Amino acid sequence: MATTKLLVDIHTHVYLPRYANMLRARSSVPKIMTTTIDGKEQDRLLILDHEPSGGRPVGPQYWDRDQKLVFMDQHGIDVSVVSTANPWLDFLPASQAHSLALELNTDLEQYCSTGPNVTSSSIKRLYGFGLLPLVPEITTASLLEAVKQISDFPHLKGLIMGTRGVGKGLDDEALDPVWAAIEAAGLVVFLHPHYGVDGKAWGGKDNGHVLPLALGFPFETTTAATRLILSGVFDRFPKLRLLLAHSGGALPQLSSRLASCIDHDPVVASRLKHDARFYVGKLYLDAVAYGPEELGFVSEILSRANRYESGSLSTEPADRKLGSKRVLFGTDHPFFPPLSSTQKWKSVVDNLDAIDSVQGWTEEDKSGVRGTNALALFNIS
Repeated sequence: MATTKLLVDIHTHVYLPRYANMLRARSSVPKIMTTTIDGKEQDRLLILDHEPSGGRPVGPQYWDRDQKLVFMDQHGIDVSVVSTANPWLDFLPASQAHSLALELNTDLEQYCSTGPNVTSSSIKRLYGFGLLPLVPEITTASLLEAVKQISDFPHLKGLIMGTRGVGKGLDDEALDPVWAAIEAAGLVVFLHPHYGVDGKAWGGKDNGHVLPLALGFPFETTTAATRLILSGVFDRFPKLRLLLAHSGGALPQLSSRLASCIDHDPVVASRLKHDARFYVGKLYLDAVAYGPEELGFVSEILSRANRYESGSLSTEPADRKLGSKRVLFGTDHPFFPPLSSTQKWKSVVDNLDAIDSVQGWTEEDKSGVRGTNALALFNIS
């Protein structure tokens, strides 16, 4: 099969059996608990306090590789780059987080390496994002050990990271040796939210998961990525490759406002080498946006980075075709299943339809978003 036609899912999660078993053994959130609903026992996943509906129903699709492959086959997905879903290791003490990270990375390499290949190809159907034990009190040596482990595993192409860093946030200079190691290893960092924003913002009306997931998660990503920009991480580590979940949250929409605020604030006005919009254009975004207009817009924002490079005289208009090179298809499986039994998931179909319908993208651009961009970013060939 020609690699230009492969459909690659870069936002797809797994709770490996070791991780799921650990959650089952816990008595406090996060945890997997068994409850009785309509006379039947059912496993429920609680990853945040005050989960609506008593948590999310979970089953083999969360940890069974065969179930992941069934889902991929149902939707014509050739390759998945899987990641442990939130909350990762945030809630564990440093020593346990360190050992479990190494064990889960080994498990994930086996999950991927012993899986099937794409038909008539040496490309595996499964690759992965490893884990770092990013928790308070962790040592730099422990973090660097995990980075080295991930880089040594041939089927782990990057790492997934939450927004809390080692307790002070991802903009803490204490992480500079870790960013340096990640950059040197050529790993991709997938930045994914977990905590959202203060739940008081949602009021007292029962709106289920809608406000925390539709708004809280993207706002969390927006804030974390902006703090990274303001900290100068991308000046110190210009080859660092950062992939943002949920199409970058609100950052593309607010990037010019961000740049203006920086220009007018004496605390940060001289801190960065470039205009903030330059750094935004160097990010990668997943295509989990569900609408062609949104995807077209973010690709335009990504395309204009060079216009804001120091000393650049470029005045060429934004070209969404150029920006499309940094957008990659994702499903967010196994979350957002259909409410009724159907062969295909509406969330997946909507994302693929959105890619197909973006005005100004050529068929080559769309093929890139579906898969070619991911194969290049993760050096899969």
